Amino acid sequence: MQTNGVRRATVLVAAFGTLLTALTALTALSPGGSAEDGGARTGGDRGAPARNRHGSPAAVRTTRVPGVGDGLRRRIPAASGQVVVVYGRGKDSAEATLVLYTKRGTGWERTRGWPAHNGKKGWSTDHHMGDNRSPVGVYTLSDAGGVLDDPGAGLPYTQDESFAAPRQWDESHWHDFDYVIAIDYNRVRGTPPNDPSRPEGEQKGGGIWLHMDHGSGTSACVSVSKEAMEYLLRTLDPARRPVIVMGDRVDLKA
Repeated sequence: MQTNGVRRATVLVAAFGTLLTALTALTALSPGGSAEDGGARTGGDRGAPARNRHGSPAAVRTTRVPGVGDGLRRRIPAASGQVVVVYGRGKDSAEATLVLYTKRGTGWERTRGWPAHNGKKGWSTDHHMGDNRSPVGVYTLSDAGGVLDDPGAGLPYTQDESFAAPRQWDESHWHDFDYVIAIDYNRVRGTPPNDPSRPEGEQKGGGIWLHMDHGSGTSACVSVSKEAMEYLLRTLDPARRPVIVMGDRVDLKA
């Protein structure tokens, strides 16, 4: 009887340990977010990394970029070591979450995440000028700039007052372009973000950037906080060939 009791106790302890490990892993993966976006929070994240039960940053690594289906995944260059994913809340929503993933060996690790906004009317797989929707797709990130001085950007940075938003715009938009990162949609790579060239024609739209947030949807750009822009500018490395994968959650999985 004593031997059976010891065995039962050992089994119970082992089972409890397994359950505790599983719960810890789930907590580290999704602290207020979903597994498919690496645990990105949709409100109040302010760029803080996910943390485990000990309060330390949780390094969650996956073999594939979470929430991105085969169609878009195949368009991520094999040489890319940094992927920014914009998880749009819905096809017609301006709310999104932006997450930076870094490649470590053969896996992807969630680095930072922030609340974001996209086009005020949502997303489009056939974006055109004036539709107020952000284009779904995979695009390189090769140039940056803005009104403010270079904060230590890895990407080529052009500081110029010409980036300033027109003063006839609402005051809430005046600082939108203090920092910008060009999304290489219908533009010439290797030029300042405000270069007006449109290789695929004006009707395809252009001038689509990552820029500073004003609290609501954009014309087609993706916007995040100043702190997020500074972090991205200092972290994105041309040698790692960064790209952005963007769209609503349904189209991202296509």
